[in-house]
Amino acid sequence: MLYFIEQFLNGIQLGMLLFLLAAGLTLIFGIMDLVNLAHGSLYMLGAYFAATFAAWTNSFVLGAVLAVVATLVAGMVLEVIAIRRLYGRNHLDHVLGTFGLLLFFNELVRLVWGPAGMTLSLPSEMLTAVQIPPGLYYPAYRLVIIVVTLAVALLLYVLVMRTRLGMLIRAGASNREMVGALGVNIKLLYTLVFGLGAALAGFAGLMQAPILTVQIGMGENILIPAFVVVVIGGIGSIRGAFVAALLVGVIDTIGRAFLPDLLHRYLSENAAATLAPALSSMSIYVLMAVVLVARPEGLFPAAGR
Repeated sequence: MLYFIEQFLNGIQLGMLLFLLAAGLTLIFGIMDLVNLAHGSLYMLGAYFAATFAAWTNSFVLGAVLAVVATLVAGMVLEVIAIRRLYGRNHLDHVLGTFGLLLFFNELVRLVWGPAGMTLSLPSEMLTAVQIPPGLYYPAYRLVIIVVTLAVALLLYVLVMRTRLGMLIRAGASNREMVGALGVNIKLLYTLVFGLGAALAGFAGLMQAPILTVQIGMGENILIPAFVVVVIGGIGSIRGAFVAALLVGVIDTIGRAFLPDLLHRYLSENAAATLAPALSSMSIYVLMAVVLVARPEGLFPAAGR
């Protein structure tokens, strides 16, 4: 039972990181109608920025704050220089253009930080285990990820649903032509939204950095599950991204934890160990297919779609 609770919490933690990525993706796609394959590169930049700034300042928290700001600025600059040229083009052009940016950022990181990976050390307080009911000792840092991401999700909800900027974001997602006709600076709005999405991706990267090695291409593997989350939750829906991210994170983690033992009852140990991760990965795509059949617009489609 304790092992199940531990893996369930691991799934929640993975879901929180997926939400940070998917929230930026769904905002960008919902408002700009832009398929952004370079989103994983911003996730990677956030991790590299955090590792660098934490080493300079000898502070994980300060390094994390500076990394989020740096990724926000990088995203806004990227939108002005490159992404803006893709607006109004078809989705194939978006895919080709942002895939080129993905390759560019991989080589840029190689030039600036070198081919070897980096590590981001945690403060000693976050290296301990916390006892939670019913007597489970769980890593403190993973709990920090869950709590901090919940706070970010709440702030994002307040921003989108309770502020003037959020009103413009929601209006732009529903009818960008009308928003422009009313005198809103659409170019500035797009830049701010893209920067916000970049900051969320960078935050996800820096939170994952102490768990995994900071390395070139680290954002590419997690980008596909993030797109799955967007599709399941509904394009342009922050609430949908949150619910779908938790579903995907829990299903994937529970599958990887328990499928090997379940399959081992019927297959050899090697076959079970090989098949279980594949079936676990497939499960999120099966979930996506079921949702698309039942609700083609996703679980919580954004208003106006």
